Amino acid sequence: MAEQPDGRGAHDGKVPATESEETRKKLPVLDTQTSSVFSFIKERALRARHTLREPQSVLVVDDEEPVRRFVDRVLREANYRTTLASDGADAIKVAAEHGPFDILVTDLMMPQMTGDELARRLRQNDPGMKVLYLTGFSDSLFKEKVTLWQDEAYLDKPCSVKGLLQAVSLLLFGHFEVPKELTS
Repeated sequence: MAEQPDGRGAHDGKVPATESEETRKKLPVLDTQTSSVFSFIKERALRARHTLREPQSVLVVDDEEPVRRFVDRVLREANYRTTLASDGADAIKVAAEHGPFDILVTDLMMPQMTGDELARRLRQNDPGMKVLYLTGFSDSLFKEKVTLWQDEAYLDKPCSVKGLLQAVSLLLFGHFEVPKELTS
């Protein structure tokens, strides 16, 4: 086999069909067992990447304390970093002190400032922030707001742990990442 000027063989990493049986035996062969090992390793790497990822920051805003505490508990247990606010004005102050946030999870109908108005104001300084509206009034959401903007979604209240985690994950990552132990 002729050598190339760079020291590589003329086959450029490929084994010609004329190579000896001994040479072919030395090459790795991917059979179904090896392929399933690679699948297993790939799956484990994806899980490890999820657990090693830096926690995403979430601003949770709701005028009802039990709802705020529920959302906070669920997201913290799923490795999100949460900050809480009780209304729109409080959220603006909190965002100025502790922002930016990856996602805003807000009640839609709150006194003095709606969740929609809050999202608009916060996005003036942080246009990349995603927004999840929690609402028991989804019909009124679409009366006043014909469509949702990019990176916005809504979830009806009351919601399940799994539903909340899936909605947040879908907005942040574009797919569902819900640890199985948190959905049972």
